[in-house]
Amino acid sequence: LYPFQRAGRCRLSKVGAARRPPPARVRVAVRLRPFVDGTAGENDTPCVRGLDSCSLEIANWRNHQETLKYQFDAFYGERSSQQDIYAGSVQPILRHLLEGQNASVLAYGPTGAGKTHTMLGSPEQPGVIPRALMDLLQLTREEGAEGRPWALSVTMSYLEIYQEKVLDLLEPSSGDLVIREDCRGNILIPGLTQKAITSFADFERHFLPASRNRTVGATRLNQRSSRSHAVLLVKVDQRERLAPFRQREGKLYLIDLAGSEDNRRTGNKGLRLKESGAINTSLFVLGKVVDALNQGLPRVPYRDSKLTRLLQDSLGGSAHSILIANIAPERRFYLDTVSALNFAARSKEVINRPFTNESLQLPVLAPVKLSQKELLGPSEAKRARGPEEEETGSPELPIAPASASQKLSPLQKLSSMDPAMLERLLSLDRLLGSQGSQGTPLLSTPKRERMVLMKTVEEKDLEIERLKMKQKELEAKVLAQEAADPKEKENYSSTMLRPLARRTVTVAKPLKKAVVMPLQLIQEQAASPNAEIHILKKKGRKRKLESLDASQPEKAEDGWELQISPELLAHGRQKILDLLNEGSARDLRSLQRIGQKKAQLIVGWRELHGPFSQVEDLERVEGMSGKQMESFLKANILGLAAGQGCGPS
Repeated sequence: LYPFQRAGRCRLSKVGAARRPPPARVRVAVRLRPFVDGTAGENDTPCVRGLDSCSLEIANWRNHQETLKYQFDAFYGERSSQQDIYAGSVQPILRHLLEGQNASVLAYGPTGAGKTHTMLGSPEQPGVIPRALMDLLQLTREEGAEGRPWALSVTMSYLEIYQEKVLDLLEPSSGDLVIREDCRGNILIPGLTQKAITSFADFERHFLPASRNRTVGATRLNQRSSRSHAVLLVKVDQRERLAPFRQREGKLYLIDLAGSEDNRRTGNKGLRLKESGAINTSLFVLGKVVDALNQGLPRVPYRDSKLTRLLQDSLGGSAHSILIANIAPERRFYLDTVSALNFAARSKEVINRPFTNESLQLPVLAPVKLSQKELLGPSEAKRARGPEEEETGSPELPIAPASASQKLSPLQKLSSMDPAMLERLLSLDRLLGSQGSQGTPLLSTPKRERMVLMKTVEEKDLEIERLKMKQKELEAKVLAQEAADPKEKENYSSTMLRPLARRTVTVAKPLKKAVVMPLQLIQEQAASPNAEIHILKKKGRKRKLESLDASQPEKAEDGWELQISPELLAHGRQKILDLLNEGSARDLRSLQRIGQKKAQLIVGWRELHGPFSQVEDLERVEGMSGKQMESFLKANILGLAAGQGCGPS
């Protein structure tokens, strides 16, 4: 085990609710390596000096009396340990992976500045990669434990970019791979090997042999100089165990860049010179990408190099990025150190926009395999058993627990249902059933009722099929008979294909409406033996009088005419005349069609001209026509006969 595995580690903070963070700037940390043994001479003084935990200064090559000052997010001096760099800069970004966001760590610097040592380290001093994988695997085990809402899985891929070729270090025989971009803008590499890891031992089993496949070579400055850019890709997939079954994916890029080289000092020739040219070209394009992002140019040259194409998420993309710039203190590396510091200063101005990679998708289940009995209906299954089994009969089997396929609604056959829809219904029903009393059962139909419904639906389907077959047979028989004997065509069509007689629809007659006569009038007419009681009825637009005496024929009356006995008419006219001469305005309002204004007008006319001699004098007061007066008399005579008008009060 590494020493840091036995020592107490700083635990990562738990992740809260996922939310879209604000734009994040690329964070830059600078690490100054100590002097290498045997290289420091009496006249070789350091050219870089740290001022505090965030700033440093370097001698100005134009004026040795002045210094150039740089300020970054963190500065680690010669005495800084691997744990200081990891805990201060790398560990805080790991929590974003569990939020479904991307993160990347880049080691940049000239050759021999200690980039590989910072990323890999040694068994005694492990670097960023082993420490980050140890903490990440521990965190995923805690967050994905039983009872937690998310199930987590971790996979790893390891590749190198050697002379503009993408090579799989886990499967070196796969050859040059291509870099693609999906519809959502995510960078992916089809055919790249992915290994699932659940513990740090699994990681070492895959990573250590793959590290030996990386291309290295000896130069004047470094016996094991990296000749390629190495990228370790770690994916954290999260699947929600309960509805709505969200999915998240976070990617961690751990990148060990090859160092820029001055071929005059490295002495590269032949293949090493070609490798150096490819490295310097890709790093030059990386500088162009940073400058284009800082200047806001419309085109960023990501596609000019395989390295920048792969780092599209890390620089100006959707990742939380950390750039660790490694520099050397020796004066002979002065120009390389100044170049690295200038690149780091430009990189910290790059703005990324991280977001949560989340999607909604139901869990994929295995396809449901139905037995032959489930695919056949009850009638077909009965015929398939044979007559011997029908005679002997079969005892009723005990009711077994409902399978996943039996929990579906019986309104649709399982054999004809879409497999994707069937899988979704099964998963949702299983989920709700596992929640117990807290969840509402989706398919809560009792089993016996469900089986009865299923049997009924299948029998109906079979009946429909039989009717269709019978119809086809009849049509074929008709066609065959017509072809055999055309003379019988008319007789057969008249007997077999005669249309059904239409039913006679009887329209209900409208209800008759009757006008109730005054009670006193009916009683007086009923008292006399020869009196007739007339009832007014309506039929269509005409009304007719119907006698209660069934022996007498009906008398139809045209229009709205109503016959009243002369005695009743004279009695009513006398009462109206008395009311006009002696009644007050209030008494006059008891008459129909006499309101407040007309009553006051009648009283005033009576005071000026004296009493009314006859009821028709009212025409001069009201200005009524003959028909209006006749209607007024009939309405008030019936009312007064019923006792509504009783004279002056």
